[in-house]
Amino acid sequence: MKSINKLLTAYLFGSLLVFSGCSVQYGFSGTTIDYEQVKTFSVENFFNDSGGGPANMEQRFTESLKEFYQRNTRLELTRTNGDLQFAGAISRYTLTPQSAVSSGNANVPDRAGQMRLTIAIEVEYINTTNEEENLRRTFSFFQDYDPRSVTLLDVESQLVEEIFENILQDIFTATVANW
Repeated sequence: MKSINKLLTAYLFGSLLVFSGCSVQYGFSGTTIDYEQVKTFSVENFFNDSGGGPANMEQRFTESLKEFYQRNTRLELTRTNGDLQFAGAISRYTLTPQSAVSSGNANVPDRAGQMRLTIAIEVEYINTTNEEENLRRTFSFFQDYDPRSVTLLDVESQLVEEIFENILQDIFTATVANW
């Protein structure tokens, strides 16, 4: 049994030495960024083309995108012309009923039992070191809430934040995780 453990330890150590020489960096965040070629990223201000949402929603998304990449990569944020470049717009902000609740009274209309807030963001991603990775895509996510117990104003900020987190993770996966 001891010889198997020694053999396994030697194999793992040898594998670590072999893979440590590779230039592509795999981290806990799952990125496949070649930090020898890609050193910076830039984010243009996103616009709100949806016609809805909180007044500062586009600014919140832009700053959240910057913070997400700073937190999850070793890339340096630059004002313009980064090795990786992001631009886009919030293209949809919609509220839709998901289920109706009967009032039990023929004279009173049914009302929504669940409402769904959906946000879609169009993203243009440019990788100046590898044009094959460029993409233009819409990312969207939703969150439901119960309008019988809270109003949209009560939960809007929290819902937008949760939706942004999911969209940011999807953007990250599509751009630098290369799964």
